[in-house]
Amino acid sequence: MTDRAAPDDGSGATTPRRLSTRETAERLGVKPETVYAYVSRGQLSSTRAPGGRGSTFDAAEVDALARRTGRREPPPAPGDLVFRTGVTLIEDDRYYFRGVDATELAREYAYEEVAEWLWTGELRPGIRFTAPDEALAAARGAVDALPAHSSPTDRLRVAVIAAASADPFRFDLSREAVLTGARSLVPTLVGALPPAAGGTGEQPEGQGARERPEEREAGLARQLWSKLTARPADEPFVTALDGALALLIDHDLAASTLAARVAASAHAHPYAVVSAGLGVLEGPLHGAASGLAHRMLAEVLERGSAVPVVADHLRAGRRVPGLGHRLYRTEDPRAQALFTLLAKVPQAAGALAAARDVVATTARHTPLPANVDLALAVLSVSSGMAAEAGETVFAVSRTAGWIAHALEEYGERPLRMRPSGQYCGPRPPQPLPAAADAPSWLSAP
Repeated sequence: MTDRAAPDDGSGATTPRRLSTRETAERLGVKPETVYAYVSRGQLSSTRAPGGRGSTFDAAEVDALARRTGRREPPPAPGDLVFRTGVTLIEDDRYYFRGVDATELAREYAYEEVAEWLWTGELRPGIRFTAPDEALAAARGAVDALPAHSSPTDRLRVAVIAAASADPFRFDLSREAVLTGARSLVPTLVGALPPAAGGTGEQPEGQGARERPEEREAGLARQLWSKLTARPADEPFVTALDGALALLIDHDLAASTLAARVAASAHAHPYAVVSAGLGVLEGPLHGAASGLAHRMLAEVLERGSAVPVVADHLRAGRRVPGLGHRLYRTEDPRAQALFTLLAKVPQAAGALAAARDVVATTARHTPLPANVDLALAVLSVSSGMAAEAGETVFAVSRTAGWIAHALEEYGERPLRMRPSGQYCGPRPPQPLPAAADAPSWLSAP
């Protein structure tokens, strides 16, 4: 916040800048009632505002208190939304979860372990998330009622709503309650998905085939594998899938995460927070981007070269999917890490070479490094997954990140994300609108 110039008292000197209660609360990053608590404790002095309405505070004294308490929020750049967060840092073409290199975490630990670290700051080796039977039954029933053509994101959104209805404690926003719900929600989402087309397994009539009992005891990546492809689980592939899940958990305030934080700011329960994130994720510029990269990569393999495929994109005025990222000058570190995992999978060699061909071919026109959507496309194409599989991986993984941000937001001042609209419509007063004439075909005999 930039201080306005203080008024001149006529002697050439200026009086100290005074802040209103609201301005003081914003500068300290606290609620207005906390400002008066500081006054009652002698940490801040106040003066009755002219006219007797409210109090004013010395700006220098407020700044000194902000430095002592460490509560002051850094001023945002003009036009930017900036919020304090201890979840993810993106800096110097790397990204970090709670200060630890996220790619190293994904290389060393399973998805559930990284999620637990992000939520609590504690590493719990071997932790497994399990879905409660009641929530899983509700989610499966709701998902099975959807039309066959429903997208994976459709199914996940419905599964979240069904799981919420099965949890009578969902409105408890205490930290432990939120964590308990989060540990059950993620496997419930995976368990509610039907197996990939072509999979095997006996199932009751009208119900989708589900994972075998031993799969429910395995890690989340192995549970998700059978929902994405009919091919048998191959250990190197499952390891790559697990790595993708861990790498995608969070990425600072991406569009879906901002939506999740807005919901949490209104004290929506965690299931509603995840629903908000899923609603934004489905856009082609966010979670669905990997599907575009999948289709492009499949075409490159079919045609035997990236040259005609990239040329077709450029001729049509379309950007080449899976390339470039506004936050990284070099290759997306998530792509680097996932490419490294996929290099250990013999079946992925062809798709990996095709991806490198896309990067090299595009570089003749504009040098754009690979992003994580291209790496997800290599995983999905080489393992026989559908084009939407990358979006499913993204959504399941990012659920943990949305919960991490919700935990932070629940501790902030409620409803702080309330921007003001800049009205550009007709100025009032305007006359009441007249009813439009009915179309002639309505009055025809």
